[in-house]
Amino acid sequence: MRITGEHTKPVVGGWKPYAASAVAVAATAVAGARAVDADSPWYESLDKPPWQPPSWAFGAIWTPLYVSLAWAGGRGLARARGPRRTALAASLGADLVLNAAWNHLFFRRRSPWAGVVGTALLDVANVRLVRSTSAVDRTAGRALLPYAAWCLFATALNLSLARRNPSARGGRRGPGAPADGPGPVSAVSPEDAFPRR
Repeated sequence: MRITGEHTKPVVGGWKPYAASAVAVAATAVAGARAVDADSPWYESLDKPPWQPPSWAFGAIWTPLYVSLAWAGGRGLARARGPRRTALAASLGADLVLNAAWNHLFFRRRSPWAGVVGTALLDVANVRLVRSTSAVDRTAGRALLPYAAWCLFATALNLSLARRNPSARGGRRGPGAPADGPGPVSAVSPEDAFPRR
């Protein structure tokens, strides 16, 4: 353990919390990216709002956001101790899982409404992550604000897509559908985005 300054908390673990956070965020980015298929006939057929950014902008925006998320997570973990550090690690882990899950809910299920549910849950997780990180280190907490703001924008965009495409189906290809096509469509509501078991 080393002390970084008179008004800062002791740093626990040196570079290891930063490395762990970076690896976790990188794994999230890869897992999420594998589900994205922005060139699919299904996605291209969606009626998109005029304020949706161009495709290239998403990668340009997400890259620095992931970097800031990894840095803030590492800084927070390096300064948290005991139960607070455990809670922060759990909060970061849950946030990353929801982050990667959205791509699968939206693209793999081919369901904008499932995506809305996923982004809403991510927004809630972001609030918890910002609060728990800020309680340990305000600088790290502030570094998360652009990430949380972009996720709110993504939620608004996802909701607009869901409303503009009420017949976008939920992911299973119907019989007789072409191999590269979206298949027959059926209405998907928020309630059946996650069917009860």
